[in-house]
Amino acid sequence: MRAVVQRVTAASVVVDGQTIGAIDEPGLLVLVGVTHTDTAAEARKLAAKLWGLRVLHGEKSCSDVSAPLLVISQFTLYGDARKGRRPTWQAAAPGPVAEPLVEAVVAELRALGAHVETGSFGADMKVSLVNDGPITLIVDV
Repeated sequence: MRAVVQRVTAASVVVDGQTIGAIDEPGLLVLVGVTHTDTAAEARKLAAKLWGLRVLHGEKSCSDVSAPLLVISQFTLYGDARKGRRPTWQAAAPGPVAEPLVEAVVAELRALGAHVETGSFGADMKVSLVNDGPITLIVDV
């Protein structure tokens, strides 16, 4: 499992002109990609890592300050553009594999006590954010 994590002061996701998920206070925007070999164990590891990641101001984590997270599925994190000009998506898990694992990350975060907003799996989403710092990390588990 792979995530791009951005520290934000605000972030939102819009589908068909409607805001479906938003955080309007400091927290994390998390784009999550799933590959073929990922399991629920990786989803648990990723959720725990995100909840405890000390990248907020004062080296605090979301768990330290009850900061919200906006979690959005992003199969293109497993795109491969090393050859030619057109990326391949062969390393990205198909929807029936990826969707339940992204949902497992969200469910595990919520079980840990996190306030989590989400995008809509497979939808054409418009994501807006105010990156704070900027701080952007790639997290692999």
